[in-house]
Amino acid sequence: MEMQEPFDIEVGDIVYSVFPEEKDTYTIFKDGKEYVQIIKDTDTNWLKLNPETGLPLFGMDEEINIIGTEIQKSLS
Repeated sequence: MEMQEPFDIEVGDIVYSVFPEEKDTYTIFKDGKEYVQIIKDTDTNWLKLNPETGLPLFGMDEEINIIGTEIQKSLS
């Protein structure tokens, strides 16, 4: 499978740069700095990855779900 090119998404007035990693995992940059890694959990739920362990952090995070929703829109 070919790696996807990075792309930008906008949420409100914030622009996030999205770098696709392996399946359903994305590194998100905000203001030119690495901000968070996220992984798709379900069609409507996204999880933040722990920067030290790479394991999903469970718990609702509105911003992460909004970013994930925008990623899905960009890919469809």
